[in-house]
Amino acid sequence: MTFAKDRYEQMAYRRCGRSGLKLPEISLGFWQVLGEPGNEQLCRDVMFHAFNRGITHFDFANNYGPPYGNAELVAGKWLKEMPRDELVISTKAGYNMWPGPYGEWGSRKYLIASCDQSLKRLGLDYVDIFYSHRFDPDTPLEETLGALDTIVKSGKALYAGVSSYNAEQFANAMRVVRENNLTRILIHQPAMNMLVRTHEKHLLPLTEKEGVGVIAFCPLAQGILTDRYRVGIPEDSRRGKLGDAGKKWYDGLAAKGVWEKVEKLAQIAERRGQALAQMALAWLLRDARVTSVLIGISRMEQLDQNLDALKNKSFSTDELKQIEDILGPNESSL
Repeated sequence: MTFAKDRYEQMAYRRCGRSGLKLPEISLGFWQVLGEPGNEQLCRDVMFHAFNRGITHFDFANNYGPPYGNAELVAGKWLKEMPRDELVISTKAGYNMWPGPYGEWGSRKYLIASCDQSLKRLGLDYVDIFYSHRFDPDTPLEETLGALDTIVKSGKALYAGVSSYNAEQFANAMRVVRENNLTRILIHQPAMNMLVRTHEKHLLPLTEKEGVGVIAFCPLAQGILTDRYRVGIPEDSRRGKLGDAGKKWYDGLAAKGVWEKVEKLAQIAERRGQALAQMALAWLLRDARVTSVLIGISRMEQLDQNLDALKNKSFSTDELKQIEDILGPNESSL
């Protein structure tokens, strides 16, 4: 397979905290759709096209599919056709994966077994980043982070990360790493977008102080920050297929004033010459503390549309003020 010679000229890369690793400003996640049965060819086409556009970072978790593990299994087949040393492959473990008391959370037994299983599905000798996918309130951080340390020192991963830890949990994790001389945490993966801003005030100052990179997942709030739902729920959308449950979701957000905010944001995006989704990605990347934003797609055209956000990442002072007035305090609107 021959890839585009100008792929690295199409993407900007940011250093991940105080490390030697750089990530593309937009990374590709495999949480939904790409790992579903029947989408194998779509998965291949998206991976290859993303790489041709300069996306070098692919993000997985052990339970991505559906069914669980299928995203790694499908993508692993196509990774064999790609230049491994040019790619940053990450995976995670923490959520339910198999039955019984050792099939989720943050025990040493679960994390190390999960890493081994992920490597087998991906067909790789190592991943670049292995994450603790969520904080485990019942397992000592020394054990969870000690397992990440073992995984890195055994050569199964190059770097360690955490995902969905709040500011207090993250601060404690960094303390435990220092006190026990464990592998340092390279990166944090929190949910962040224009409607979920709870991390801006507490978490980001900590990651910056600790020299830890940040990659934002759900940057489009699972489709809310797109033009998809501006006039209701399309029947062919993921929410539309849920019937009454989808309508309840939509009406619940309406009661909170979310759709009113979305419409006002969309109008600003239009004046900028962008789709709402493109502005939402650019807005996250305006913050130098954000290393990368993690997108998920269901159609090939979405990939190019999202990447075109990089054509206009600057905001005027007036635009930022208008956006702040719409969004309100640094809290969650969802």
